[in-house]
Amino acid sequence: MTIEHPDAPFWMTGNFAPVGESIETTDLKITGEIPRELNGRYLRNGPNPRAKASVDWFLGEGMIHGVKISDGKANWYRNRYVQTPLLDFEEITNENRLVRGNSLANTHIVGHADKVLALQETQIPIEMSGDLDTVGPYDFGGKLTGNMTAHPKICPKTGEMLFFGYGIMPPFLTYYRVSPHGELVQSEVIDVKAATMVHDFAITENYVLFMDLPMLWDLTKLGKPGIPISYDESYGARLGVMPRTGTSKDVQWFEIEPCYVYHTMNAYERGSKVIFHAPRMIGYTSVGMKNPPVPKLHRWTIDLDNGSVTEAPLDDLGVDFPMTSPLLVGQPHQHGYAAEFDTGGAPNLLGFHKYDMETGASTCHRLKDGRTGSEAIFIPANDPKSEDDGYLMTYVYDPSEKLSELVILNAKEMSDNPIARIHLQARVPAGFHGSWIAD
Repeated sequence: MTIEHPDAPFWMTGNFAPVGESIETTDLKITGEIPRELNGRYLRNGPNPRAKASVDWFLGEGMIHGVKISDGKANWYRNRYVQTPLLDFEEITNENRLVRGNSLANTHIVGHADKVLALQETQIPIEMSGDLDTVGPYDFGGKLTGNMTAHPKICPKTGEMLFFGYGIMPPFLTYYRVSPHGELVQSEVIDVKAATMVHDFAITENYVLFMDLPMLWDLTKLGKPGIPISYDESYGARLGVMPRTGTSKDVQWFEIEPCYVYHTMNAYERGSKVIFHAPRMIGYTSVGMKNPPVPKLHRWTIDLDNGSVTEAPLDDLGVDFPMTSPLLVGQPHQHGYAAEFDTGGAPNLLGFHKYDMETGASTCHRLKDGRTGSEAIFIPANDPKSEDDGYLMTYVYDPSEKLSELVILNAKEMSDNPIARIHLQARVPAGFHGSWIAD
């Protein structure tokens, strides 16, 4: 069942529209062959307004969509709301959603140290079971006193999870470090000038990289519908580099051209330089998200010795949802992946690009026949022979069938033909972010 709303914005129509029921199907039909080394669950989060049209794409209640895979079979698909107090409200407002614990939990779902956490950046995490039952709010044994970003980074070398939280009131930015076993071992307030919307960040082997960009929280808008933020280039823009075990006084700040970055691809060290890749946009989406600015892949090269930074575009294409192999988070990488979006009207996802990060050249798996996608994730092969030896996994919607599939691509070849298509007999709305939770 699809909830339709007449005269609705794009996020309430087509495959952006919410689904109206929680379902479960088993023994799913497969076209092609699922690699037998893939054993786990693909879980993906996204907004699914329950009672009425949401005033912003980002303000629907969170629903997790999951597929369990083992031994070449697709065991089940199921979708479940994250059970939070906001499900009991007739209307989501800034007043009730900003109360601690009232998480929309609609942006990401990640696994670390035997915990599965549903995330939304203005709140604390909500713990979930691997079968998508809600366990409840999770604050690392009382040590997390602020919010948690929806984009933590898990270091492939140490197993640590690094993240930050921002606040509308001081402290505006706080950095956290979690041990491989799930203990929150470091909390540091980072000095910034004002309350800004900080959606993502990056790490290297020895540093974390913060973005202090001109997307400001506007408290005068708190009583109004929508997200109370304003883009103001007069605030300036800068990147901050801090040792992973450092404090605010250790941050080196570098002024950059005003822009906004939703999602980072990766960062790494090259001698005394930090190389940082991300799609950047100039400005921000207008009211109603009509004619949004287009993110384009960009490189910043930060010289820690002489205090300089250089900026360079890598492609003119409109892309976002960037990624690299989770084995290379914070490490040098030759390849990166990003999703191409339609630049006119609704942000439909049209295909997936594999980039050579030195040259900017790319190859593409393009969706055909009106099919649209969601964010893809990279799953490394069990014993990868190269950094691109692995799989891309994503939900794809077929408008002719009004149903979705879980599609698996060869990340090395990026062929037009998927390795496998898992037919869900359900519709998965275009949503936000997800993770592979290996068995």
